[in-house]
Amino acid sequence: MGDAVVGIIGMGDMGKMYAKRISNAGWRVHACDACAPGKLNERMLKGRQSNISILDNGHLVSRSSDWIMYSVEAKNINAVVAAYGPSTKWGAIVGGQTSTKAPEIEAFEQHLPQDVQIVSCHSLHGPGVNPKGQPLVIINHRATQKSVDLVERILSCMESKFVPLSAEVHDRITADTQAVTHAAFLSMGAAWQANNQFPWEVPRYIGGIENVKINLMMRIYSNKWHVYAGLAMFNPAAKAQIRQYATSVTELFKLMQGHHRKEFTQRVHAARATVFGEPRHDDHELLLQDELLDKFSLGEKPASRVKNNHLSLLAIVDCWWHLKINPYDHMICSTPLFRLWLGITEYVFRNPDLLNECIDTAIEDDTFRGDDLEFTIAARDWSERVSLGNMEGYRQRFEMIQKYFEPRFGEASKVGNEMIRTIEEGLRSKK
Repeated sequence: MGDAVVGIIGMGDMGKMYAKRISNAGWRVHACDACAPGKLNERMLKGRQSNISILDNGHLVSRSSDWIMYSVEAKNINAVVAAYGPSTKWGAIVGGQTSTKAPEIEAFEQHLPQDVQIVSCHSLHGPGVNPKGQPLVIINHRATQKSVDLVERILSCMESKFVPLSAEVHDRITADTQAVTHAAFLSMGAAWQANNQFPWEVPRYIGGIENVKINLMMRIYSNKWHVYAGLAMFNPAAKAQIRQYATSVTELFKLMQGHHRKEFTQRVHAARATVFGEPRHDDHELLLQDELLDKFSLGEKPASRVKNNHLSLLAIVDCWWHLKINPYDHMICSTPLFRLWLGITEYVFRNPDLLNECIDTAIEDDTFRGDDLEFTIAARDWSERVSLGNMEGYRQRFEMIQKYFEPRFGEASKVGNEMIRTIEEGLRSKK
């Protein structure tokens, strides 16, 4: 492809994915593990290896490469750049693949030589998702157009959609589209674990919308905890949004518990009007359709559907309403997980009969009130951990729940990947 050498410091799941794809496209890649220099083994990178050189440490990578990408956790970015940044090759381009750009850019400005140019990126999907057609943010923080063009040529092997943004706008958008989404699914998993439930064994949580909820919850807990902790704790906009989600869950739950139908209905309808507009029965523009929702189940669908108040979905729209967030504004930078979350949310809110059923169930049916209580407690707990910046507490809580669901991760991953692939193809055909 060219004479440029690509350096990758940090060989987690995303670092490995980048190394494989860039090297398979013909670029030379110098790689090292940021946290365990000298420990990386070629066998960790399966597939064609002729263009990848495993170096002992980040100094060797930064001195010998033309574009160096730091693919490390947000909590470690400053220490890693401080260690290797000063030895960066003269005139090189440096970027990062962290999910939160504020600490990344701060580390670059503090530790990189002034002659070094800065072009960062962020693939808005996980390592298990095909990057073709997915958003790939390009951030020209301090670089010539020639340098930006080189980075884009290198990353063209991803076949992603380039989205040029500033670091500040990137962080705002990722907070809007990811922070609260992650909080909702983390809270679902925590509630099910607290109740000692595997949701695919409970009729209330099988079929339709529930399939999407369960598969996405399992997808999050099968990943590494720091992916979500970094975004939640280091993104300047994320903490307030997660706090509002917990507040929305709590206040809606109190109205349900007190059987305050009028206040509950008015609040839900006000949120709907602001986010989705007036009610309509025409669903041809919905992101998801009925025929898709029943296909991807980890359990056996019951003979008749069990009604659910969908507190998690009612709360997300209430949260967007209070924060004045229009979820459709950032679709070009949305992740597959966010698109599915928005899809099932609008599926409920733009179907007047289904939304009224949720309201009736919330007020009149106490059968699953204990489940709703655990979900409310979980949402507040995650918010508190994030507000306090408690990384260790976040890790411990996440890994405890992760261990509970771990026996089904293999099956859930297969079903979830197929679900995302099928729905994404459907969305592309609609466009």
